[in-house]
Amino acid sequence: MQIRSSRFLMSNQNVSQCPNTSIPEYAFIGRSNVGKSSLINMLCQHNVAKVSGTPGKTQLINHFLINDEWHLVDLPGYGYAKVSKSVKEKFQSIITDYVLGREQLTSMFVLVDCRHEPQKIDMEFMSFLGENEIPFSIIFTKADKLRPSELEHNIEVYKNKMLEEWEEMPNYFVTSSDKGIGKNDVLDYIEQINNELAK
Repeated sequence: MQIRSSRFLMSNQNVSQCPNTSIPEYAFIGRSNVGKSSLINMLCQHNVAKVSGTPGKTQLINHFLINDEWHLVDLPGYGYAKVSKSVKEKFQSIITDYVLGREQLTSMFVLVDCRHEPQKIDMEFMSFLGENEIPFSIIFTKADKLRPSELEHNIEVYKNKMLEEWEEMPNYFVTSSDKGIGKNDVLDYIEQINNELAK
């Protein structure tokens, strides 16, 4: 897929105020500091999402219109320890309401840092998606930070952990925003789904 246009549409805290359209939506989510904004900017080919050195800056549902054909949705991160309990609960409510209430949601992308072992909060969130039959893929970020052998080992560890609860490893991608790794794989996957929906 070639990105011909990408533009910010709106931010809000309420799923009922999301764009009133029928076009497919692909939502990106992950623990804070996983590199979500950098990945979104890589996919869109310019800086549409704000990148901050302070984790937890995304606090709203952010909609971007891509190629006038589909929405890329940037959701609040989760698991950042330095925000208050009330803020965490607000984030969780925003995320849950969107995931369970947004009919246009076509697929989720759950971002995980390939340098770390499987995190409980990520595993629990993916279980939540599975229990509610929400299609999702895993995106391993920051692949350039590891040697190829380390990357392969860490992904294998992740697969084995997932297979303790899942019948098969969910669809996954390996990416690096700095090096542009995985960009075409993610975009081609979205294009494939869009083509199937258009039939």
